[in-house]
Amino acid sequence: MVAGNSTIPGETGATLIVDRDAIARNYQLLQGSCPHAEIGASVKADAYGLGLAPVARLLAQQGCRIFFVATPDEGQQLREILPDAEIVVLNGPGRDEAGLFLEAGLTPALNSLEQIKLWQDRPAGDVAPAYLHLDTGMNRLGLDSSDIDVLVADPARLRGIEISTVMSHLACADTPEHEMNRKQLDRFRALRDRIESLTGPLRASLANSPGIFLGSEFHFDLTRPGAALYGISPSLERPNPLHQVIEINAKVLQVRNVDTPMTVGYGAAHRVEKPTRIATVAAGYADGYPRAAASRTGGRMHASIAGYNVPLFGRVSMDLITLDITELPDEFAVAGQPVELLGPHVTPDELATSAGTIGYEILTGLGNRLNRIYKGGQS
Repeated sequence: MVAGNSTIPGETGATLIVDRDAIARNYQLLQGSCPHAEIGASVKADAYGLGLAPVARLLAQQGCRIFFVATPDEGQQLREILPDAEIVVLNGPGRDEAGLFLEAGLTPALNSLEQIKLWQDRPAGDVAPAYLHLDTGMNRLGLDSSDIDVLVADPARLRGIEISTVMSHLACADTPEHEMNRKQLDRFRALRDRIESLTGPLRASLANSPGIFLGSEFHFDLTRPGAALYGISPSLERPNPLHQVIEINAKVLQVRNVDTPMTVGYGAAHRVEKPTRIATVAAGYADGYPRAAASRTGGRMHASIAGYNVPLFGRVSMDLITLDITELPDEFAVAGQPVELLGPHVTPDELATSAGTIGYEILTGLGNRLNRIYKGGQS
C-alpha cells in the first residue's frame, strides 16, 4: 500500500507529470534491443501529446539524430528546436511545399509517384535526400508493386532525387504471432531489392515500436519507435517491458453520501444500489480522460487514492469524474485528497482498454489545460 500520491499544485485542476528520465530509459532499452540498428524517434503530434520541445531535446541528448514527424509544419517547429537533426516528414510534400522542405532542411518520405514528381521538380540546384515509402500491405501510404513497375520501366523518374532510405510500415506488429508480420517482412525485402536495382544499396527501415520486439529480422538499419518511447506497451498479449512515463493527478473537490433510489451523473445512467460514498474529482474528458472509460466497463475502470483502487461511478463529464470511495479509509475520503488517474497504479494501456481504444490515443488526446510538469532529464 502506498501512503499517498504526488504533490499537485492548485486545488481545482489536474496535473500531468512527464518523467523524462523514464523516456531516456526507454530509449536506452530500445537501443539494447536493436544493437545493430540506429534508433530514430517519432515525435509527431507534439511528441504524442507529451510536449515536442522537452521530449525532442532529451532524445537528442540521448544520442538520437533522426526524428520523424507527420507534417511539414511539425518539421519546421522541430527544426527550431534541433538545428542539426535529420527530420523526416512522413506524409511527404504537397503541392507548392518543396520550398518549405528545403528552407527548413526537412527530408520527405515520398509516398506516391505524384510525390516523386513533385520532389523531382523542386527548385533547381538544390540536392536534398528523400525516403521512399514502400507499401507492403498497410494500404494506406506508399508505393505499391505497380508503382515500382513504373519506376523500374522508367528509371528517369528518380533522376535528381537522392534516395537515402527505403521504408515501410507494419500493420499488425502489436500482435506478434499474426501472419501479416512475416508477409510484410518478405514483401519489404523483395520490393527493396527492386528499388536497389535502380539506386544501389540503401538504408532500410521497417520496424515501428512493436516491430522492434518482433526480433532482429525486422530491425534492418533504422527503427522508428514512437509510443514505446513514451511507455505504451508494444503488445497487450505480453508484459510491458517499458517504463511508465506519465502521471495524471487531480484532487477530490467534494465527498457525498448517496443511497437508493438516487443516480449519479449525466443521463441518470448510474443508479445507486446501496449506501455509497462518492468523490467528485477535478478532471474530465476536456483533460483527455475518455468519456467511454466508465460507460463501457460498468465501473470496472478505476483510479487510485493512496494506493487503493477506486472504481469510476457514473459518466465522465467535461470537467469532473465521480468515483466510488465507499471502501476507502475515512482518512483519505476528504476534499483535497490527491487522486491518481494515471500513474504507477493505472497505466495508459489500462485506461485505453477500458475505453475501447489504444494507449496512443490516450497520450495524443491529453488536454491542453492540464498543468504540465517535467521531471528528470538534463536541463
